[in-house]
Amino acid sequence: MTHKIALLGFGVVGQGFAEILEEKGELLRSGLGFDAKIVAISDFVKGSLYHPEGLDIAKALQAVKETGKLDCYPESPGLVRGWDSFQTIRESNADTVVEITFTDVKTGQPAINHCKAAFESRKNVVMSNKGPVSLAYQELIGLARKNHVRWGFEGTVMSGTPALRMPLVALAGNNITEIRGILNGTTNYILTKMEEGLSYEAALAEAQTLGYAEADPTSDVEGYDAQYKATILANIVMNVPMKRKEVECEGISHLTLQDIQWAKSEGKKWKLIAKCIKDGDKVIAKVGPEAIPITDPLAGVSGAQNAITYDCDLAGPITLIGAGAGRKETGFSILIDLINISRGQL
Repeated sequence: MTHKIALLGFGVVGQGFAEILEEKGELLRSGLGFDAKIVAISDFVKGSLYHPEGLDIAKALQAVKETGKLDCYPESPGLVRGWDSFQTIRESNADTVVEITFTDVKTGQPAINHCKAAFESRKNVVMSNKGPVSLAYQELIGLARKNHVRWGFEGTVMSGTPALRMPLVALAGNNITEIRGILNGTTNYILTKMEEGLSYEAALAEAQTLGYAEADPTSDVEGYDAQYKATILANIVMNVPMKRKEVECEGISHLTLQDIQWAKSEGKKWKLIAKCIKDGDKVIAKVGPEAIPITDPLAGVSGAQNAITYDCDLAGPITLIGAGAGRKETGFSILIDLINISRGQL
């Protein structure tokens, strides 16, 4: 059976996911039995398209590449234009809504309301947005279960690196007592460059030039991005209803080259560490810079890479290293959630 998809958002991640379907569509069908069609695209800036039989994704990608919009996508019988995101959710024949809009991480909107509309319409949701999972997980998972639909969000922590699926599936049966991770590539890049001798300001400027850091880097360098991800890990992996404000947070903007040199002299490296620690029946979560021994697996993670260590009572400490962002990487996180929904495994 063909899995019908509605994309909310057609920016870097949406286009990356569409390119994956174009490139690997036949392999996915023949090798995995996963047949998917994008039937709708709704983007606040680029426009919207809907066709119940499926869109020509190559033509949609070409239209956006040439003009930045979907206006020049060719007409065909049955094609509908102009639907907003909520009309796309409610009136399209999609099985799953892929929510990849720009979302305010302080409020989780509009993604939270998109999730609610989709679940109430008996449609699955897959997303890479941190906001809804971090801010409204308990409410939204309850609504999804009530309506017998699924919610995938692998890409919210470490992008396409399976930081959520690994503990939930591959490490099932373990009691995970502590999670420690480098969950923000921007800050790790800055700290790596400071180890090479750059000042914080020079390292930040280089990160901005390379596109790792935004013009306003506050969310990254003050630890807020990692704080959202720590909240997600606490809720999903440790199964505690933690709120973001309960996660203590400190950034790296106060670190100096003197701090870096001190750590070197002690055989240590500074890393922005997000952690969740079981303490009896409670879980304590926090984000902050730590000088960790160079023998720690996380100490060897350089540049914009991410990494996470799970302390398991049966398997011991397991460390996973991979990309924390990227066009194809995040597109893959969307794909793997969709494949697992089609398998009934999410």
